Amino acid sequence: MLWTLVVPVKPLARAKSRLSDTADDRVRPGLALAFAQDTVAAALACPAVADVAVVTDDPRAGRELAALGAGVLPDEPGGGLNAALAHAAAAVRASRPESPVAALNADLPALRPMELARVLKAAAQFPRAFLPDAAGMGTTLLAVAGNRELNPAFGTDSRARHRASGAVELHLEAVDSVRQDVDTGDDLRAALALGVGPHTAGAAARLLGPVPPLGPAGHRGA
Repeated sequence: MLWTLVVPVKPLARAKSRLSDTADDRVRPGLALAFAQDTVAAALACPAVADVAVVTDDPRAGRELAALGAGVLPDEPGGGLNAALAHAAAAVRASRPESPVAALNADLPALRPMELARVLKAAAQFPRAFLPDAAGMGTTLLAVAGNRELNPAFGTDSRARHRASGAVELHLEAVDSVRQDVDTGDDLRAALALGVGPHTAGAAARLLGPVPPLGPAGHRGA
């Protein structure tokens, strides 16, 4: 069965404050949108994914991500990230009650469709599973079977909190693009080294100078 992914996107004006070490207030909203565009485009290209539901109240983000083919849900009930994800998962289940659902970070600009497919295949073996981020403290993906609640616990130390909640931690090799979220300038450089999508490449080039060319395998093929 194919997955529905729920991707939360903050209002762009408030997004990525920790990137202030690299990008100022004028630049960060565009970077945050570029990250989300490349994340959603790669997710929609994943053969294990049926559809993507973006959770946002930002008009620009909603418009741009809908143009890529994502559905857009309002950020309800206004109780923070985890409440929004739980609400979105319930909304998805209202029309597709048996669909497996995964919450995916919006700041994975190096995301590769086939690496995401490998993560989702591994997650499908468990009722509820998660993938830790590259830093080893957070979570980039939380997945649940069709008959389970998402029960998200994103935020500070979410790796430990998801593990404590009973979710199975996925230990996978060669899925770096699904783990490399971007909060700081160092994170952005690590993502660029993996090879980012075109929106982030353009935004990063304006900020940091020319982005190195992709390796022989290309960005989206691995």
